[in-house]
Amino acid sequence: MSDLDEIRRKRMAELEAQQAAAQGQMQQQAQQQMQQQEAKRQFEEQKKALIAQILTVEARSRLANLKLTKPELVNQIEIQLIQSAQAGSLRGKVTDDQLKVLLKQIAGQKREIKITRK
Repeated sequence: MSDLDEIRRKRMAELEAQQAAAQGQMQQQAQQQMQQQEAKRQFEEQKKALIAQILTVEARSRLANLKLTKPELVNQIEIQLIQSAQAGSLRGKVTDDQLKVLLKQIAGQKREIKITRK
């Protein structure tokens, strides 16, 4: 019986070690996820600050409204505007009319899909 008890004790120790390792991995993953979320939050804050410098109030309002329906498009436009500003190709703030032109250009780049039924 002592052999059986010793085997049980060894097996319990192994299981406890496995459980501790799994908990350590879960904590590492949670910490990495929190770091990624923090980095994403900081990026969004920086992007928001840059957009505030680049766009007029009316243009920012238009982008905010558009973001509700087409967030991917707005993200693409924001990145494009930031890159243009960093490259120095923007003179002054982008007005609402200039933003409308940019939106039409980007919307025109999308391919139209036509379905015909016979």
